[in-house]
Amino acid sequence: MSPMGSRSTALAPADLDRLDFDKMNGLLPAVVQDGGGAVLMVGYMNREALLQTFARGRVVLFSRSRRRLWEKGETSGNTLDLVSVRADCDGDALLVTARPRGPVCHLGTATCFGQERPALEPLAFLGELGAVIAQRIAERPEGSYTARLYAQGRNRMAQKVGEEGLEVALAAVAETDEKLIGESADLLYHLLLLLKSRGLSLEQVAAELSLRHAGKR
Repeated sequence: MSPMGSRSTALAPADLDRLDFDKMNGLLPAVVQDGGGAVLMVGYMNREALLQTFARGRVVLFSRSRRRLWEKGETSGNTLDLVSVRADCDGDALLVTARPRGPVCHLGTATCFGQERPALEPLAFLGELGAVIAQRIAERPEGSYTARLYAQGRNRMAQKVGEEGLEVALAAVAETDEKLIGESADLLYHLLLLLKSRGLSLEQVAAELSLRHAGKR
């Protein structure tokens, strides 16, 4: 069996011994993508770079030319906030999902491949929105509605989900399609926030629906 087994799952610091750092003299290629799956850049990580990535919550790479660790954006401020790290089936390559704070390339483009960062597919954007909500909860920026509602507690968040659910039901029977879509967007946002407050995600909800569809629930 390969070091990572037949399925790729998100890594944690405790998983590093399962990676094959020896194959490329201590380095693993790291493909960095955004929440919608668009490739932003490719770099390399050694064991310490990966540990620092987990510790800082931002992408840290190993510079082969400078022979040292460097945090992406350490001079420009255009850092990459870590979402997850996955290894391939052989444990010798990494797929890093991150949220960019500004252009990724030193030339000022959104990616290191010259093209502008493509717009997220609507459903893929839900993953990006979940990451934004998590960031607002962690950083509590002044003026953030998300941070303010989160600070009011889970009961208030649950109340908002109930209110928005009622608004969706009313819009479905008495309003225009545009109004129904708008109210549904409000409901989905508040549901995402409530799930985050419990340490849960929309992906887990989708997984439950998938199991039901497969007749396993």
